[in-house]
Amino acid sequence: MQTPQPFRLILASASPRRRELLAQAGYTFTVEAADVDESLRPGESPSAYVLRLAEEKARAVLVRHAEEDSVIVLGADTTVVCDNEILGKPTDAADAKRMLLRLSGRTHQVLTGIAIATRTGTLSAIESTNVTFSAIPAAELDLYVATPEPLDKAGAYGIQGYAARWVPRIDGCYFNVMGLPISRTVRLIEEASREMR
Repeated sequence: MQTPQPFRLILASASPRRRELLAQAGYTFTVEAADVDESLRPGESPSAYVLRLAEEKARAVLVRHAEEDSVIVLGADTTVVCDNEILGKPTDAADAKRMLLRLSGRTHQVLTGIAIATRTGTLSAIESTNVTFSAIPAAELDLYVATPEPLDKAGAYGIQGYAARWVPRIDGCYFNVMGLPISRTVRLIEEASREMR
């Protein structure tokens, strides 16, 4: 089912998972990846970090469409946080293993910053989900990090992939862990659409 859209929606992300989720929510949209510096700033908290990146991505793409009236740009950034440390995408298999050993048998947070940029301003929000991992068997961990699956994911896992076998519980939005909290995103898009009228 397609949602009636009195606006043009652009997803400022190359993530295939975000693309799938936004389509699942019923939107028609185009994709334009934003090129922003994703370095963590000194003293920046994980929540401030994901919110800033989401806003920067949305605004960077909006600038390309400055002459268009009814454009909404969606930016998002997701990270895994354990003991207040950001676990981004691993650099290699050894780094993926290090991250997963940190998460094994513990509860961590997944934070997603969402930003909706239009000519009238930017709306943004943060979604947080607690994810509990069971203890990861050593043999399974070695097999998993030998695959490409953990390398392009924050925290070295995707909840919709093999790592789901280690997740007995989540507290919060499942889609947030995939990279885009659908319900919160829809509410922000609707609010931005109303403000543009």
